[in-house]
Amino acid sequence: MSHVVRAALVQATWTGDTESMIAKHEEHAREAARQGAKVIGFQEVFNAPYFCQVQEPEHYRWAEPVPDGPTVRRMQDLARETGMVIVVPVFEIEQSGFYYNTAAVIDADGSYLGKYRKHHIPQVKGFWEKYYFKPGNAGWPVFDTAVGKVGVYICYDRHFPEGWRQLGINGAQLVYNPSATSRGLSAHLWQLEQPASAVANEYFVAAINRVGQEEYGDNDFYGTSYFVDPRGQFVGEVASDKEEQLLVRDLDFGLIEEVRKQWAFYRDRRPDAYEGLVRP
Repeated sequence: MSHVVRAALVQATWTGDTESMIAKHEEHAREAARQGAKVIGFQEVFNAPYFCQVQEPEHYRWAEPVPDGPTVRRMQDLARETGMVIVVPVFEIEQSGFYYNTAAVIDADGSYLGKYRKHHIPQVKGFWEKYYFKPGNAGWPVFDTAVGKVGVYICYDRHFPEGWRQLGINGAQLVYNPSATSRGLSAHLWQLEQPASAVANEYFVAAINRVGQEEYGDNDFYGTSYFVDPRGQFVGEVASDKEEQLLVRDLDFGLIEEVRKQWAFYRDRRPDAYEGLVRP
């Protein structure tokens, strides 16, 4: 049975300061709501530059508590105003010395549903994330929102199939994948991995990438954000590789059940044979 959810994502250029960056995303969200969207997601650490291009202690200043920090509270107000579910990726401080790359999920009435903490933390040139973030320790939550069951998988996580699968097992219908990935490093994977994961796990994926260059390095974030369906097909056009853009797309969640009946991947899993996958 058809069950259409109008969903949105934003790929944005860095403005130079947190206040204007948040304000810009609020306006994108209001525009998405005017277009009828009921859920929206933002890019990795959306309210800050991608400071992980360098390893400097000054950048701990971008961190804030989740959910009791100013950005998440402001997004709760925005969710109440627009009636949208919002996926809010930020730099989280839990306590002194405990920092995470996190996404808060806020329901359409402004209630805080919980958070996902990025599990896989890269440490390569231009992506020095282990300097800042501990590996996520909050599992693979799927949030029961006003639009359905929504999960999150953050940037570098996308290279690891295990988390995609766990989100599917946990009931996800739509997984937001906020990212910051640069041209040349893994661009040829960008339109390969998330569609393949959508197929393997039979749900929708919203793949979000930053766009443009920022002051802390020479990473060229190439945008090309998109929605992909459980058959691995893009829903509408892929976003620009150079310009900021809001995408609003209709996702027919009825396709999830149709595909799962046709391809039956969950039926034919063999967890009894996979114990070797979790050996160190």
